[in-house]
Amino acid sequence: MVSKETLVCGMPLKYLSLALGELFKVCMSTVFLLHGGGSLSEVSANPMELLKTGVPAFLYLVQNNLQYVAVSNLPAATYQVTYQLKILSTALMSVALLRKQITRTKWIALLLLTMGVAAVQLSSMEGSGTSTAEAINMPIGLSATIAACCCSGLAGVYFEKILKGSDVSLWVRNIQLGMYSIVIGMGGIYMTPSVAEKVAENGFFYGYTSTTLFNIAVQGGGGLMIAVVIKYADNILKNFSTAISIIVSSIYSWLFMGFQLSYLFAIGVGLVNYAVWLYGRTPAGRDLLPNKTSPTPAYR
Repeated sequence: MVSKETLVCGMPLKYLSLALGELFKVCMSTVFLLHGGGSLSEVSANPMELLKTGVPAFLYLVQNNLQYVAVSNLPAATYQVTYQLKILSTALMSVALLRKQITRTKWIALLLLTMGVAAVQLSSMEGSGTSTAEAINMPIGLSATIAACCCSGLAGVYFEKILKGSDVSLWVRNIQLGMYSIVIGMGGIYMTPSVAEKVAENGFFYGYTSTTLFNIAVQGGGGLMIAVVIKYADNILKNFSTAISIIVSSIYSWLFMGFQLSYLFAIGVGLVNYAVWLYGRTPAGRDLLPNKTSPTPAYR
């Protein structure tokens, strides 16, 4: 997530670690590819497939910049709530691109999940400061947030489509996507003069500690796990796992970092858990059956 505290000189600081995180993913994917008997030549063997992988990379770039515009023009609480619409946008993109059929019960579950995650996120912000009145531009902020949600859903579902719709392996796709992301990360640094000057003056690793590098490795490993989930499950289930991870992180913060739980947090946890139960109540595959008169591929 992009926050106001991570902004410097008009660009998110996470561009400084994006390249390293993606490099870690590329290295790990290369190890898994070679261990499985693959070859690095597969990465560029099919130029068209390589270009296809550039689509989600570009969408993620647009999403990141839209998030920056959103957090610059909205109160933090408003941004946190509206950005959870990405859960619903992912479901809509799954219906549009993958022809996935979602029952009414599951739509209700997704709506409850959106509300639950928003409540949990808001509970972590109670007592924190908000944007100054001069910095708020609701029309621009809300438009940027909704557009970022659409980019998030489209990028994830399109990546799922190319993962499941071709013979290109999961690790090759990760390497391809990582290469694009490294270029984007480095470009974000050197196309921003003030950030580039700091890197040139202090070095790329200035301020980095072993904890920083560990967090980058965790982020990179998490990215690999997300790709596996998308490959063998789908983006909607990925959103459920992300919601649960937010709750687990909050509980960890409560146990070891002094985070105070609130009624809003409890309500959010209740909504998320009920949404998980409600979504999983329908037997797997029931709402993925193809139309009998016009067969269509089912992306699982």
